[in-house]
Amino acid sequence: MKKLLIICSLVLISCNSKIDKNQLHLLNGYWEIKEVTFKDGAKKEYSINSTIDYIKLDSLKGFRKKVDPKFNGTFETSNDAEPFIIRISNDSIFMSYNNNANTWEEVLTELSADSFKVKNNQGITYTYNKFEPINITP
Repeated sequence: MKKLLIICSLVLISCNSKIDKNQLHLLNGYWEIKEVTFKDGAKKEYSINSTIDYIKLDSLKGFRKKVDPKFNGTFETSNDAEPFIIRISNDSIFMSYNNNANTWEEVLTELSADSFKVKNNQGITYTYNKFEPINITP
């Protein structure tokens, strides 16, 4: 049984698609959280978000900030932003944050033009989808 578990684990790890450093530009843009998966497998889904994340990455440095989308297609924002750096280690890509109050990392587990997933060190996975603005003009 133990051998079977090890074999299954190795197969799952080897099936994970690696994120190429050249894909990182896909993080740029507006993202809304869609789902949080907790360590025990429980999930919380988000159907409506009052704020979304704006990510700007240049080389291996960037920032992430919360913005409020408006019905006319614009965004309201503040000057608050969480700077981060990209750290690559053992074929994994980490988003490393460091501010005056806290330091933390999230490993980027999936990345495409339409979505991405990050996992923190507590084992919580956050799934984001590209934000699609609602433009209601008279």
